[in-house]
Amino acid sequence: MERVSKMVTEKPVVIFSKTGCCMSYSIKSFFSDLGVNTAVYELDEMQRTGREIEAVLSNLGCNPTVPAVFIGGQMVGGESEVMSLHLQGALKPKLKTAGALWV
Repeated sequence: MERVSKMVTEKPVVIFSKTGCCMSYSIKSFFSDLGVNTAVYELDEMQRTGREIEAVLSNLGCNPTVPAVFIGGQMVGGESEVMSLHLQGALKPKLKTAGALWV
């Protein structure tokens, strides 16, 4: 848990992902299209550590565990939660507050 807590505060936006997950790909592309520089951790490329992080994400309520998006150190959720925030007009303000977006 401590490792994940540290990882999610390293950048304004942190995404836990898996290389073969289409939802992870789409959420990474979405943030890139917004001009947001994210920290991405590919759990399937992290061997044992990746499995441990995935267990922590599951305990935090991420279901499915990837993609898991954190903004400003706070868990937002997966793709559907991010898209809901976007459609409500709440994502960009959240990104600006976290220092991930300037405009």
